[in-house]
Amino acid sequence: MMRKIFFQIIVFTFMGQLIAQESLKTLNIGQLHYIIREFHPIVKQSEIRIKKAMAEHLLAKSNFDPILSNVMAEKVFGGNEYYSFLAPEIKIPTWFGIELSAGLEELSGEKLDASEAQGRSNYIGFSIPLAKNLIMDKRRATLKQAKIYTTMADVEKKSIVNDLMMQSVEAYYNWVKSYKVYQIIIDNAENSKKRIDFIRASVDNGERPAVDTLEVVVQYQMIELLLNTKLIEYQNAVFQLSSFLWVDEDSFIFLPNDVVPEENWEDSFESVTDSVDIQKVIETARVNHPALELNALKNDILTIEQKLKFQELLPKIDLKYNQLGKGYDMLKTVQTHSVLQDNFQYGVKFEMPLFLAKGRAEYKISKLKIEENSLDKVQKEAGIELKLRSYFNEYENLRKQIVLQSSIYKSYQTLLSAEVVRFENGESSIFLVNSRESKILDGAEKLINLKAKYFKTAFTLKWGAGTLQ
Repeated sequence: MMRKIFFQIIVFTFMGQLIAQESLKTLNIGQLHYIIREFHPIVKQSEIRIKKAMAEHLLAKSNFDPILSNVMAEKVFGGNEYYSFLAPEIKIPTWFGIELSAGLEELSGEKLDASEAQGRSNYIGFSIPLAKNLIMDKRRATLKQAKIYTTMADVEKKSIVNDLMMQSVEAYYNWVKSYKVYQIIIDNAENSKKRIDFIRASVDNGERPAVDTLEVVVQYQMIELLLNTKLIEYQNAVFQLSSFLWVDEDSFIFLPNDVVPEENWEDSFESVTDSVDIQKVIETARVNHPALELNALKNDILTIEQKLKFQELLPKIDLKYNQLGKGYDMLKTVQTHSVLQDNFQYGVKFEMPLFLAKGRAEYKISKLKIEENSLDKVQKEAGIELKLRSYFNEYENLRKQIVLQSSIYKSYQTLLSAEVVRFENGESSIFLVNSRESKILDGAEKLINLKAKYFKTAFTLKWGAGTLQ
């Protein structure tokens, strides 16, 4: 409970995020998005995925950790010491497939292999693949891919936030629309109630027929019925918007009753009066859309996989070489003995499948995956561009509709004012006044709906470009 109270204080009082107006507080779309970025569990989950990817990257790095090992062995049987063996060693993997090694050995006993050197000795050496795994191996491929997966997790977060913000835009403007329509009908209901009082007084004075009272009462009842319907719509919009007001990852709050949309909500979106360059929007989408970024990163992963699979087409030729020395002085071993001259040990291992069936198949599959991903990119780019052009057409059309509907609404207001004057002069009827008033209600609601849809579409252009963050 205290956490929720603290949340409300932060969100609706401090940090300049929400502005108090008299006894009410206002909420705009920017403030809603701030709340989502800071508290929404879906955003938190995407951040956890990034941390998991970073942990996987660290795990891949561990394949290049130096390894310190030691072997101790001794055998005594029938009073005879067969052998006593001590061999500490360090191995250092490198990025280029070469593995460096150094170690000490101490060997003594009565039953030893003739090829083993007794006493204390040391060695410094390396092993290197001469064909397969020289350019790329599984260890390097895993590390490179893990790094890309970390970037992909960050891009996936952008995609998730982009979609989440668009969902919140839908909820926010549904809330704004339902609130504004509800307020207009409340005002209209108050005016209708005053008209009832006026008509009743006129009837009592003999200035109006009694049937006019029934006419205005029926009008008021219809408005009350409409008011009830719009109240339900508003309450449902509040519930929908509340689903984005999270305190932390496991609890949210209902939008407080004293929080309302901004009075000048029509000017809350910066691009309302700006013309949109659809070509620039499309170019931005090609660079910044998360789906295309993920496609490019997937291509990088598949390219690494292709390089790895190519290694299966090469013969395995591994060279291992150790420079040997007596005693534990490794520096002396390096300084006093030339390579392949004295005190050395080497080995070469060769392997190669005769038909390379596995290598050819895996390499072909990797090439097909890249081709498939390229076609997917072309399809995604086309789909994004077509959607953006469709959103833009709707955006431009709504702009024109708003201008036209605003003109119609003003005309309705003028007609109502004129009809009221005629009615007061006895030249019209209450039926015509009510009819004009109904037209104004309908016109006002249409105008609000168009404006709300216009703002949604403006945000949809950003969402379609993948930049709604």
